[in-house]
Amino acid sequence: MILSSPDKLFDAYVFDMDGTIYLDEDLLPGAKRLIEGLRSLGKPVRFLSNNPTKDPELYVEKLERLGIPTPVSEIANTVVTTTRWLKMHHPDATVFPISEEPLKKALAEAGIKMSENPEEIDIVIASYDRTFEYRKLQIAFDAIWFHKRAFLITTNPDKYCPFPGGRGEPDAAGIVAAIEATTGTKLKANMGKPEAAMLEAALGDLDVDPKNCMMVGDRLGTDIGMAVNTGMASTLVLTGDSTYAEAQGLDEEHQPTYVLERVDHLIPESIRSDWGWIDED
Repeated sequence: MILSSPDKLFDAYVFDMDGTIYLDEDLLPGAKRLIEGLRSLGKPVRFLSNNPTKDPELYVEKLERLGIPTPVSEIANTVVTTTRWLKMHHPDATVFPISEEPLKKALAEAGIKMSENPEEIDIVIASYDRTFEYRKLQIAFDAIWFHKRAFLITTNPDKYCPFPGGRGEPDAAGIVAAIEATTGTKLKANMGKPEAAMLEAALGDLDVDPKNCMMVGDRLGTDIGMAVNTGMASTLVLTGDSTYAEAQGLDEEHQPTYVLERVDHLIPESIRSDWGWIDED
């Protein structure tokens, strides 16, 4: 793990978005020219997010607004991976999504049956849900504990969603914990980073070996964790959640390959020099 630019280019790049490319409604320094530079070099770029409160089209709109036009095919989030996993592994299941509307919309469009009747629920989906209430916990409890027919999955394992100014908001891990604590069950599957399902959704249309690709993000547990789990090189950018000290504190096998203070330093220094890049906000 070194605090310096990679000395080579990779076959493809997979980026977390919030905390890596932008923070709230502001691009992070160097992000726009980095993506433009990688694309000019013919390097495929893909974007990932553990946020299940938006459908991919909303990310298209946001990246366009921030000056990084991106087709929807290059974006995957946990709405995509959860729906894809259910269609692949449990196409006939009846699910109870504790979630916000984008996931429910995607499930409906995919023809996946949803219900709030515990007697017919096969899978409880715990997700980021700002309308979570005791009624929903009771439905999950009855489906899993009383009727003993449902199992629990989550869209993402994040404990909180970071906001600008050091604030945050509880994320899906809190809902998972409530269900596990009350029912005694254990989570069966996670659809977000650091699991390989996210990487499969991102790179599935590319003929590349993940070992020759780079995962870039601001969170050790999810972004860098997924790279470790799948054998990818990884870069931690210090513009979001995790710190250099936290990375140093990990076992060597769980550390990122590189640590950068700004994301455009992914481009090797020799190329940046040829392009005349200087570090500006």
